[in-house]
Amino acid sequence: MTLPTHSAIRRQLERLAADVFAPEIALGIASASDVSVMPEEEATLARMVPARRREFAAGRTAARRALGQSVAIPMGPDRAPVWPAGVSGSITHTQGWALAVVGKGLIGIDLEEDEPLPTEVFGTVLLPKERAALGADTRRAKLIFSAKECVYKAQFPVTKELFGFEVICITLGDTTFHAEFQRNVGPFERGHILSGRYAIGGGFILTGIA
Repeated sequence: MTLPTHSAIRRQLERLAADVFAPEIALGIASASDVSVMPEEEATLARMVPARRREFAAGRTAARRALGQSVAIPMGPDRAPVWPAGVSGSITHTQGWALAVVGKGLIGIDLEEDEPLPTEVFGTVLLPKERAALGADTRRAKLIFSAKECVYKAQFPVTKELFGFEVICITLGDTTFHAEFQRNVGPFERGHILSGRYAIGGGFILTGIA
């Protein structure tokens, strides 16, 4: 089996992002072998294990590419990225790749390997309604997991609230998903719905809200 090249993976990620985000949402992509770190970010890196340092550096490099600016994006006290004033953004990384999107308003992105979600975490990730909707197609459980991660990232800059998978119920469409809050979270009341899109291909699942 021939493994995809570095450039082929980048093109695949660009295609997925084009299916998920509108053109006005800026995208940045970086691999762990192609990163830069700003001096203001060095202190944060020093506290991380090597694998996490590579993820952090790739994520910040992708973010700078999305911004089109060579600016530091430090980690705040809540561990979330501190974006330049007037900008909303989100970062994700998996398997040595990082993607970042920036724009206005609520923005969330999550990238996962297109592999089955371990059955031992179904009870933690999936609500009974979500599990029933999957039926025999349990592979889509990973898509629900990614959608919930995406929603969490999008809402956190607004609510600053930590919560578990049970707070969001995901309904999947052909290329879209709807996320319904199961309780009040900040300004999002129970029953509030955030909608996003997803794309699958090349061994990846990408979910996004903008």
